[in-house]
Amino acid sequence: MEKIISIIPAPQLIAEKPGVLQTENRFNLCSDSELTSYLPFLASQLELCGCECVVNKKGSPFCSIKLSLDKSQKPEAYVLNITDREIVIEAADRAGSLFAIQSLKQLIISNKNTLPCLEICDYPAFKWRGFLLDTSRFFFSVEFIKKMLDVLSFHKMNRFHWHLTDDQGWRFNVPEFPLLTRVGSQRNAHTMPLMKDTYNDYKDHQNYFYTDKMIKEVVDYAEKLNITIVPEVELPGHVSALLASYPEYGCTGGPYQVENRWGIFEDVLCLGNKGILQLYTAAFKTLIRLFPGQWIHIGGDECLTDRWEKCPKCQELKAKLGLDSEKQLQSYITKTMSEIIISLGKTPIGWDEVLDNTEKEPLPKDVIVQSWRKADGGRKPVGMKHFTIMSPQDKCYLNFKNYDNFEEPGRLSVTTVKKAYSFSPSADDFGEEEKKYVLGGECNLWTEDLPASRVAEYMMFPRLCALSESMWLDNSKKDFERFKKSLDNHKKRLRFMDVLYYDGKVE
Repeated sequence: MEKIISIIPAPQLIAEKPGVLQTENRFNLCSDSELTSYLPFLASQLELCGCECVVNKKGSPFCSIKLSLDKSQKPEAYVLNITDREIVIEAADRAGSLFAIQSLKQLIISNKNTLPCLEICDYPAFKWRGFLLDTSRFFFSVEFIKKMLDVLSFHKMNRFHWHLTDDQGWRFNVPEFPLLTRVGSQRNAHTMPLMKDTYNDYKDHQNYFYTDKMIKEVVDYAEKLNITIVPEVELPGHVSALLASYPEYGCTGGPYQVENRWGIFEDVLCLGNKGILQLYTAAFKTLIRLFPGQWIHIGGDECLTDRWEKCPKCQELKAKLGLDSEKQLQSYITKTMSEIIISLGKTPIGWDEVLDNTEKEPLPKDVIVQSWRKADGGRKPVGMKHFTIMSPQDKCYLNFKNYDNFEEPGRLSVTTVKKAYSFSPSADDFGEEEKKYVLGGECNLWTEDLPASRVAEYMMFPRLCALSESMWLDNSKKDFERFKKSLDNHKKRLRFMDVLYYDGKVE
């Protein structure tokens, strides 16, 4: 039987040794370290690939997996040693122990109960290894989100960017502003006469928003997988769902609708209305209550200024602030909202437009910039010493077609697996000082025209596999030919996990 030792993302070091370990897929997970309380969850992860597990059971005939902590290692690092008698894991922390188990799961799925003897020494090159799921354009179930969290962890990713509001829907409840979900979570389909859009026929929650209970379920599950959730609430553009709920916060007063079209719309927040500060402060406080992570994403992309140019309140604000153009109004509101978040003890993130037109209203230094518009667009925030997340759309947008064919799903452009693999969060010519400000990378699935979770999976994989390796390894350690060979085996693992994937050309 062929021994399969390939893992995605590829480890920093993997050394095959003579011999095999016969396991019968029955394991006894043992530890006397701080990891002891985490062992039942690690066991449950192995059970997902058909294993039978016990925890700290003396005298068990099951194959031993000994876990210990070695805090001298880099964060999230691990050493996995498979001998012909047992498995030994030394992890830097809880995350490292989980990643060791994820590597072991990949080997078990590929090799069944006969594991190759080997040693893996592994750690991530980048702190931030993220995935964005847009649940505003289409609403996806908690079950699907948890499935995606499982797959993200399987690929050693540690951030889930949850896009919760946009023109096409507001997806979480703010108690002080109940119409955001009562009105803002609903939209009409493209029918005549107009009928309520049933999205993907998810019947359990007809309002199409995530209740506090649903969010807690996702947050708790992500926490066990060492994945931090980053919620996003859009401003000052992409707010049609908000304006349909509270038309007084727009420049014209409406009427507005929760959009059933895709695109960029003229109606944005009226920055001359101080009520928007109250609404967003309430929204931020809700997100802080629901999400324990350090970050809140405030969008900031694709905001048109047409309404501000004609709005008396916005013009009055522009004059009061001494601004030179309406575009500088956006830097004012970004600064104001960021300062609110910072005052609440959290760190704001914004798309790279938040650095535009900041001559009069500079961006607070604490704001993290997520760069999406150009492959080298992250140079500007890095040069300004803002911590930066790289997500260039030409390599990291999973809503683009997998391959240039009119019969392939996807929109706007094409990104092949090879092109996705060519992504690296850090440019080769960045110096050591610049590299300090590159947190890592993120791949994004925008869901216009993706109403079904199965289609979403098809768009994600195997490009997410390629991007996970690009965010785990330095560019100098990557090898596309090696990755292609690994992918042949890895597709069997995706099938085992019931993940649908594109199986066509990769170059």
